[in-house]
Amino acid sequence: MSLESTPRSNQLHIGIYGRRNSGKSSLINAITNQEISLVSDVLGTTTDPVYKTMEINGIGPCVFIDTAGIDDQGELGMKRVEKTKLAIDKTDVALIICTSTYLTEEAKWVELLKNKGVSYLTVINKSDLIKNIKEVKDAVEKELGSSPFIVSAVNKEGIEELIAGIADHLPADFEKSSIVGDLAVEGDTVLLVMPQDIQAPKGRLILPQVQILREKIKKKCIVTSVTTDKLDIALASYAQPPKLIITDSQIFDLVCSKKPMESKLTSFSVLFAGYKGDIGYYVDSAKKIDELTKDSKVLIAEACTHVPLAEDIGREQIPRLLRNLVGPELVVDVVCGGDFPEDLTGYDLVIQCGACMFNRKYVMSRIDTARAQNVPMSNYGVAIAHIKGILDKVSF
Repeated sequence: MSLESTPRSNQLHIGIYGRRNSGKSSLINAITNQEISLVSDVLGTTTDPVYKTMEINGIGPCVFIDTAGIDDQGELGMKRVEKTKLAIDKTDVALIICTSTYLTEEAKWVELLKNKGVSYLTVINKSDLIKNIKEVKDAVEKELGSSPFIVSAVNKEGIEELIAGIADHLPADFEKSSIVGDLAVEGDTVLLVMPQDIQAPKGRLILPQVQILREKIKKKCIVTSVTTDKLDIALASYAQPPKLIITDSQIFDLVCSKKPMESKLTSFSVLFAGYKGDIGYYVDSAKKIDELTKDSKVLIAEACTHVPLAEDIGREQIPRLLRNLVGPELVVDVVCGGDFPEDLTGYDLVIQCGACMFNRKYVMSRIDTARAQNVPMSNYGVAIAHIKGILDKVSF
């Protein structure tokens, strides 16, 4: 797949970590064979993590995360380091850049990566300048427990071997190959129910709709798409009931009431719950909705940072559904984009959106955080289906 056909959230995220002036930005330029990162001898040229999308021969579309130095200093420097630590949650494969035998900081970051379950490679950069390469290599192997790749970003030496190494270290669960899975296969009829209300972006479909439509066409399914008001007409037009109906979660109960008994039912959000996250954990956590009280506290985590519109599903519809069950006193907080509390212990439940804008690694890091703190975490579609009492009728 090309950059044009692969959403950034589905691309391999490669994080580059190392000291200031270790050649992180130069290494990105060497790997991509383009001048896409600013290079300077001035310490701290890269501040906040910068995400750069490129196509790498042999790997495919990638997002490089160019980070600040792990040894940054001062009050501002410490803030930069904290931002760099947050980038680990989005990293599929990490490169730890080393240029000397002094590896105290690098060892700390290797432990951080291990604790987060991130696959990593060690890289000795600036081989054209380092005189004691063997000593540095021995130190990396001893202190970091990794056989390093030796490269020169300036002379492009060792870059092909490093790219091959990255390809060999892809996470086992990196981007599941299918969103819909075996719910619909070649020749099956699939009906997509896509409301075009105020929430629908002007002039385009939302990303989950585009991705699922593309996938089902590629798999040679027979796909029909309709708005809510044309659902009855669409269903009546079939000689045989559609094999699968995929709907927007906010009209789950309406579509469920109209669907033929033979048709499977799911939603875009539920499918992404399995594609990006842990559907089993989301389903189990949804049961905790029944235990909420007026004194409970719920966190809604929305990936998008769009300006809220009337009847926003995360900010208005789900909180209203929950308060109708529990009472108006229920506290519901909403966070957007990359904002996500490290401490979730003050919440009785977290409900995450479909997360089409995040990569799987980042979604799973949020789930791991919730699990570690014994806080249940569900998903928009799963939670709505549970509240509506139809979760047992939903396929995933």
